[in-house]
Amino acid sequence: MPKAKEPAETAADGGREQPETDAERRRRRAQFLRELHEAKALRDRVQPRRARAARMRQAMRMRTFRW
Repeated sequence: MPKAKEPAETAADGGREQPETDAERRRRRAQFLRELHEAKALRDRVQPRRARAARMRQAMRMRTFRW
């Protein structure tokens, strides 16, 4: 279940006076990456054949990669 947004993250707060700190940016990025990973895992569970094909394509790319 999505968490309620903090006051600093609301759409009405688009024009903040101070720039966001590195810690805020890293926190938002970490949250985004967690949600992205969760979405990919869900897609893999509901479409196993497509997920397997994607894994095979990725493995082929890795085998043919030149250092």
